[in-house]
Amino acid sequence: MLEGGRVKLKGWQQAAVAFGSAFGALLDPKRADLIAALGETTGKPAFVKVLQRMKLSPEGRTILLDRPRVISANVGHAWDLPENTFGAAYARFMGSRNFSPDDRPPVRFMETEELAYVAMRAREVHDFWHTLFDLPTNLIGESSLKVIEFEQMLLPMCMLSVIGGTVRFNQKQRALFFQHYLPWATQAGMQSTDLMCIYYERHFHEDLEDVRRRWGIIPAPTPF
Repeated sequence: MLEGGRVKLKGWQQAAVAFGSAFGALLDPKRADLIAALGETTGKPAFVKVLQRMKLSPEGRTILLDRPRVISANVGHAWDLPENTFGAAYARFMGSRNFSPDDRPPVRFMETEELAYVAMRAREVHDFWHTLFDLPTNLIGESSLKVIEFEQMLLPMCMLSVIGGTVRFNQKQRALFFQHYLPWATQAGMQSTDLMCIYYERHFHEDLEDVRRRWGIIPAPTPF
């Protein structure tokens, strides 16, 4: 989608791509393209429901109409915003990790432009959610965010990613995740507003703590 075009798959082809992507992602969790393909080939029913919710939300409908993209050309001004703002927090998150918003793989396996955009939007707001929930990008942080994403969108890929993540935990990480982060992430994902219906770019200039309160977001607490 948007760059590169879409690929139409028959049922058996979709299953084959899903299985191959899941196996490859388990072997190499850093393969964003495989994780993306897994999300698309297993997530159509979930994305259809997200699209329906967005159409029922005034802000969601505006997002669908404008189709904003989280790319450098559109979010670069965040680096110039006051320190207390949501935009500045996002810029610090990205800059401290040398991340670029342009690095997301394109959507290839959605049947319509509308669904392709919803899948792309879900992919591109991932770092906004990292910022809002104050989650690191290590294995525990990513697994915790996948729990929140599952609560929000019911994507099978998110739960598969959590399972794959816990397999790679050492004993200390496993105890920390199940005793501390999993209960928090489950509550945080259920308590927050519908995060796919937020036009984040229009809130960059607002105070970070104010938007967290308004959207019912519980930042990750410090582990005991």
